[in-house]
Amino acid sequence: MDKNVREKINHWLEGNYDEETKAELQKMLDNGNTEELTDAFYKDLEFGTGGLRGIMGIGTNRVNKYTLGMATQGLSNYLKKVYSDEQIKVVIAHDNRNNAEKFASIVADVFSANGIHVYFFESLRPTPELSFAIRELGCHSGVMLTASHNPKEYSGYKAYWNDGGQVIKPHDKNIIAEVDKIESVDQISFERDETLVEKIGPEMDQNYIERVASESIYPEVIESQKDLSIVFSPIHGTAVDIVPRALKEVGFTNVNLVEEQCTPDGDFPTVVYPNPEEKEALTMALNKAKEINADLVMATDPDADRVGIAIKNPEGDFELLNGNQTGVLLFNYVLSAWEKKGLFRGNEYIVKTIVTTYLIDEIAKSKGVKCYNTLTGFKYIGALMTELEGEEKFIAGGEESYGYLVGDHVRDKDAVVACTMIAEMAAYYKDQDQSLYDALIDIYVSYGLYKEELISTKKAGKKGAEEIQKIMDGLRHEAPESFAEQKVITVKDYMHLTETDVETGRVNSIDFPASNVLQFITEGGYIISARPSGTEPKIKFYISVNGELSDKSQYLKRAGELDKVIEQIKSELDF
Repeated sequence: MDKNVREKINHWLEGNYDEETKAELQKMLDNGNTEELTDAFYKDLEFGTGGLRGIMGIGTNRVNKYTLGMATQGLSNYLKKVYSDEQIKVVIAHDNRNNAEKFASIVADVFSANGIHVYFFESLRPTPELSFAIRELGCHSGVMLTASHNPKEYSGYKAYWNDGGQVIKPHDKNIIAEVDKIESVDQISFERDETLVEKIGPEMDQNYIERVASESIYPEVIESQKDLSIVFSPIHGTAVDIVPRALKEVGFTNVNLVEEQCTPDGDFPTVVYPNPEEKEALTMALNKAKEINADLVMATDPDADRVGIAIKNPEGDFELLNGNQTGVLLFNYVLSAWEKKGLFRGNEYIVKTIVTTYLIDEIAKSKGVKCYNTLTGFKYIGALMTELEGEEKFIAGGEESYGYLVGDHVRDKDAVVACTMIAEMAAYYKDQDQSLYDALIDIYVSYGLYKEELISTKKAGKKGAEEIQKIMDGLRHEAPESFAEQKVITVKDYMHLTETDVETGRVNSIDFPASNVLQFITEGGYIISARPSGTEPKIKFYISVNGELSDKSQYLKRAGELDKVIEQIKSELDF
């Protein structure tokens, strides 16, 4: 066993940890679980694109009372440095994960023990409502206990700043620096001060729902199509009450719930993964939609910041859309609606991430609206919103991983407002005797047919992390010359902040925060991006290809041709 790992284990066995933890740790040692112990102790959990996230269990690389305690103590120390002359206020919420309520309570213990006023949601709530509450209550920070769409073994801790967005530089690094100063659990204050813990609930819910409903652009269309048949599943998560309430608030009267998935449950008994990106997770919703001949299917992840949808094709079968397709439809609808309603004043903008389809950029360009691109992770979109607040008007933001936001009421992706706006969009097109499928093909005819696919390869543990780094190093030092027989003409390295013209060798700088991302752009406009996940032990490859579509009747043929191109590129990325 590695010396560093052994030292960390001894520290836990000899330190002021509870006896149950010590007994379980000793049992693992006695059973010779070397690989498991190594993975649990070889590093400390760090803030990634989604905060602190990992497998629950004993160890410095696990989510437990002590790793959460250290993170919260570090955050408390940092808040007290930054706001030394103020009564600091924070909000805490949790989703339906196993141990989420217990973990949220531990976080409240530590904050209050440090003299910080805690607003504590009385029961599970969506992540976007936590972001909303920070802004609504004028808080300095907030914490959401969630692991989003990860498997049931995971839990996590999303830290937010006073604008309602997840912490970014310099705050994330400064918080980690404070955590690193904690050399012993004895430095963590776990003794709750009940006088500083205030429960919140229904009133905040209503304020949030009203704000979500205010983003409606065509209420008259909803009134005309209020009986639009919607099937919705929260996949055992926090959207179980709030999405149906929000849909009712904007005027929809025919919302059909997938009852088997309406019980909050951290074991997610009806799915393999609680992820609306996975077709399997929407099986029950699709079956119900077929049964009642619904118009639209929507499903949210456990903390209700992502949404997946299914729409009808011309044959009447439901097709799941990927995150890029849903984003294209939503952005196009919102921008077109603003245009038709005469709402543009000349300072509007939208935001997306660099791995999200560039078809959205083309749509924005045609409407005369700025489209900003950020690094992967909605926290960068939120940060840009805060930076531009008061100067430019935010309309919508989104990313290919099923996260969208319409309106500036929060600084995070929001599946609640996404659901109301997607439903409104479906109602709008139905009112014009069009389907969402028709609308999507029309967009392709107008701007070009774009096809995207994500390859996500799992590489678990210490060995996996080393493999991922080796792959990135290899791509960085010897860039591919071509993809699908198209020459690579531009290489963007977001780690070193360089953009290289392959033919001339000219190097320009990129004005972005440094991040371990590579992008290869071909002469025909294909974009292949590579990045390690910030929240899971995976390396991700994003493939985007495109071509012309002159007529709707050619869609299936052209889409099939682009699918073959994607398959060729996938074979060339055989890691």
